[in-house]
Amino acid sequence: MRKIKYIAVHCTAGNQSQTIEDLRAEFYRKGWKNPGYHYVIKPDGGIVQMHPEEKTSNGVKGYNSVSLNVAYIGGIDAQGKGTDNRTDAQKKSLASLLRILKKKYPEAVIQGHRDFSPDLNGNGRIEKSEWIKLCPCFDAKEEYATL
Repeated sequence: MRKIKYIAVHCTAGNQSQTIEDLRAEFYRKGWKNPGYHYVIKPDGGIVQMHPEEKTSNGVKGYNSVSLNVAYIGGIDAQGKGTDNRTDAQKKSLASLLRILKKKYPEAVIQGHRDFSPDLNGNGRIEKSEWIKLCPCFDAKEEYATL
């Protein structure tokens, strides 16, 4: 098994009507050999495993070999702007899955995709002005700090 240092939380940067098949097609279109996520949380709270944990996915460039990538379907509003539009069922399932993964990989840090952005001003914190992406459109580090 790979050494897991991070559990990266993502949004799919799509609307809530996006399907697992849509995601697979997008990864294929991008020419990726592996999907972007190990697990995806559907709007109804269903959890789909897209890729085995022992294999590398394409979630966070430069960190994939040491990360598990978990996404919720959504993250974009009707105008195409980033937003936390997780359903209550997604919030519940995401927290549950992260608890399971954290128990399995206790040393892993849970954080959002945006938290992998570079610390451009060198102050030790990744601030909003430094984010490369908005993903997952909420503060995953804070929300899951107690898991």
